[in-house]
Amino acid sequence: MKLGLLTSILDGWSFEEAADIASDMGFECLEVACWPQGKATRRYAGVSHIDVQNLTQEKADDITEYCRKKNIRISALAYYPNPMDADETKRKASIRHLLKVIDASHMLGVNLVTSFIGRDQNKTVEENLKLVKEIWPEIINHAEGLGVKIAIENCPMLFGPDEWPGGQNIMTAPDIWEKVFEILPGNTLGLNYDPSHFVWRMMDYIEPLYTFRDKIFHVHFKDIKLYPEKLKRVGTMAYPTSYMSPKLPGLGDVDWGKYVSALTDIGYQGYSCIEVEDKAFENSRERILDSIRISKRYLSQFVI
Repeated sequence: MKLGLLTSILDGWSFEEAADIASDMGFECLEVACWPQGKATRRYAGVSHIDVQNLTQEKADDITEYCRKKNIRISALAYYPNPMDADETKRKASIRHLLKVIDASHMLGVNLVTSFIGRDQNKTVEENLKLVKEIWPEIINHAEGLGVKIAIENCPMLFGPDEWPGGQNIMTAPDIWEKVFEILPGNTLGLNYDPSHFVWRMMDYIEPLYTFRDKIFHVHFKDIKLYPEKLKRVGTMAYPTSYMSPKLPGLGDVDWGKYVSALTDIGYQGYSCIEVEDKAFENSRERILDSIRISKRYLSQFVI
């Protein structure tokens, strides 16, 4: 496995600075945040370390050369929007930018994009599966034509009132994965597997690794801490942040030994990127860098 970092935590740093940080800390790869240029619409979303809208082949070659000098690979270009938003304007904007991210991934020779499948949060699962069939074939065909794969993270994007009641990403659990892969067969669509989202939903995050081993294109290392006393008070139908919080790997409830052991069982040798979302480490640039160092040091006992 190749240990890396999702760059969204490095908002305010340039791509070159992010690559320098990763190289100096001994990482092997970067999952590069590629949101549209401009103000973030939610926490961590809006970070853009590569401007895909204005990327030329010359610029792409310069980025590739900089990575080569720093001995860093780009694992994937990351853009996590809602391509099935109920708002038609937002939906179209998300899809347009996603297609640009796919183009950029091809230009850079990365050929992997990490994203969400999306969801109309006010529709049922069944209705959203119909939307998948309507919306996603065009995106898949575009990616397939360029030899680019798309890895969907299993985050429900259901944390507060603006995402209630259904969340903004339907591809959150094995039973739904199966249905989506039936709708969109082939080798272009797969998973960006994050164990933390199974933890707060009280789900098994080990067995699906074996079942979907051929669909795991990319992996996240992020932890979640559950607060049992809070959960007893509010229940599982409350806003999830009422009873859990994202933490650095090793500071939450994921059993990292079991998780990495299962990844080695299935022969996974791909990219494994730390996703830092721990609010306890966000009050300064140095604390952000500390959070990356701590995560790297902890996970190095499992991934060398």
